[in-house]
Amino acid sequence: MKRNVSLLAAVFLIVFFFGQTVFAAAALLREGSRGEAVRAIQQTLINLEYLQGKPSGVFDKETAAAVRRFQRDRNLEVDGICGPITQKELKRKDLKKAPEAAKETEAREKAEREAAKKKAAHDKEVLEKAIKEGKPVYVSATAYSAHDPGNGPYTASGTPVRHGVIAVDPSFIPIGTRVYIPGYGEAVAEDTGGAIIGNIIDVAFDTHEEAIEFGRQELEIYIIEYP
Repeated sequence: MKRNVSLLAAVFLIVFFFGQTVFAAAALLREGSRGEAVRAIQQTLINLEYLQGKPSGVFDKETAAAVRRFQRDRNLEVDGICGPITQKELKRKDLKKAPEAAKETEAREKAEREAAKKKAAHDKEVLEKAIKEGKPVYVSATAYSAHDPGNGPYTASGTPVRHGVIAVDPSFIPIGTRVYIPGYGEAVAEDTGGAIIGNIIDVAFDTHEEAIEFGRQELEIYIIEYP
């Protein structure tokens, strides 16, 4: 009996310490946090040249700033909080030191700015052409994505639900029609819906959050080309 009790106690201690380890690994580390987990994060940041000095085990302002620089270079959400995703990234074996990572970040952000500039110029050109040659249509626009509850990944035409697609009433805007939506860009009518009647359109986005942000708007869109 005593042996069984000892065995149960040993199993309990193993489960307890394992649970504590998992909890510590998943814990959010932020300004004010203390302990060995913070010390380990600081040592990694020091090794990667994001932080100077010696690990103190105290998550101070300097540590938060170092975490933000690391997050920026890894293209993560920049909040200065070391959560599960940031902690996982810090454990990667292929991490580059801060100076080299910063150069790559600068190059990436420059490319993103140039791409955004080109897109803005393209959108302006398309808008000017649409206003000049297109047919203006007033619509009541809502938004959706493939990730909304109850939605599937494909349109009524069999194409993927994605940015650049709208759902329409085919008797109002025929399927296959190309349109320009100010603030959104070009789109093709590829989808339909039970609630899409008359001048109501549903504008597709890649994420649920983008669709929510768009909300409902009364818009003037331009018919660029009929099918």
